[in-house]
Amino acid sequence: MLRKTIFFGTLVGIGFLFGAISGAIAADMPSDRNMQMESSKTSQFKAIDQPLTNKILVTVVGAGLIGAELWWFLLSKPKAEKAEAESGIQEVTVVVDGGYEPSRIVVNAGQLVRLNFLRRDPSSCLEEVRLADFHIAQHLELNKTTTIEFTPPKAGNYEFACGMNMFRGAIEAK
Repeated sequence: MLRKTIFFGTLVGIGFLFGAISGAIAADMPSDRNMQMESSKTSQFKAIDQPLTNKILVTVVGAGLIGAELWWFLLSKPKAEKAEAESGIQEVTVVVDGGYEPSRIVVNAGQLVRLNFLRRDPSSCLEEVRLADFHIAQHLELNKTTTIEFTPPKAGNYEFACGMNMFRGAIEAK
């Protein structure tokens, strides 16, 4: 919730900043009479009148892109998967391809967890996965499965991330 508040506060602040800057620029612009005299001297730049449909189309597309960006970063939910327990071991396969799929894993606390990371992305950022809470940093071979085992001691959220901390996932122990 705090992240959303900070994001929207920053967005509003940037909007006010651009509004103040555009107001200052508009105040410094010469009047129409001076522009007509200057335009008769130089014809390098001329205003181009755009049809109203073009203006509306650009506005609608821009608003749609802003809405899609806000949905992607603030409203989309990561896919979660519950670990299946087989002979006392909770096991999940995580595909590493432009991120982690699934990026949220639900497990039982106090029971051994086995994560099988299958790396398909050749980028150097995703060649390592780190589980800081368990003091694990593991190199992931390209197109191979790497297994990491640990036991969450108590209920809570434990994060894992790539070597550069750009891509993240979470393990929710219940």
